[in-house]
This record gives sequence, structure tokens and C-alpha cells, in this order.
Amino acid sequence: MWEHFEHQADTGVRGVGGTRDEAFEQAALALTAVVVPPDTVEARETVRVTCTGDDEESLLLDWLAAVVYQMSAHRMVFGGFAVRIDESRLDGELFGEPLDLRRHPVGVEVKAATTTALHVGRRDDGTWVAQCVVDV
Repeated sequence: MWEHFEHQADTGVRGVGGTRDEAFEQAALALTAVVVPPDTVEARETVRVTCTGDDEESLLLDWLAAVVYQMSAHRMVFGGFAVRIDESRLDGELFGEPLDLRRHPVGVEVKAATTTALHVGRRDDGTWVAQCVVDV
């Protein structure tokens, strides 16, 4: 599950999953949903990234920054993600295609993931949450 939450002029992105990996995947989906509806994106190409962080929060920031970079540098949009976290290393796959303005209704551009409302952890029900505010 992913969702957006309000934060002044920016947007909060939150991923929730049964595992930390799933929560990170859903946070990335929430981030890309700020740009385009994920259901309009076909998984035509796979982009692999590796991220590192000193703790879970910095790992989330590095992961979301990698997604933003890939969207911007390669003019791609993504509709799915696969994440494997091993201690301080994240190996991720981004599934998407080049941006096509005829097929992808564009929302706003995400400039960066921020430390505002940054949180990675378990909820009382055992699910994982990964969230932060993104600069739009």
C-alpha cells in the first residue's frame, strides 16, 4: 500500500508493507505517483540501482534519490519496483518506460526526497512504514 500525505507546499510519500523491502517498494511507487499514475506505465525496461546508508532512514533517502535521478536523467517513468535490503545495502530494480506525454498524464516534477517527516519503522500491527516529504 502507498499513499500521499499533505505537507504545506510539498507532498509526503508513504509506503507500507509486510516487510521493510515492501515498504521501500511502496514508498517509491508513492513517489512516482506524484509524477504519473502508475497504472499508465508499462514495464518495458528494467533499471538496476544500488544504494547504501548508515541507517534505515538514510537508506530510504538514497533509494528515493536514485528513483528521482533515474526519472530525470533518462526521462523515464516507473510503475513497479523490487527491493532487496541486506544490512546497509539496497539492491533495487525499477520497472518502467520512457515518458510518453500522449500516454502519461503528468502531475508535478519531484525534485528531491527530504528529511522532513522521514521515518522507517514497524507499526504496532507489525507492518513496516517508510515515508518522507518530497520537494515538488
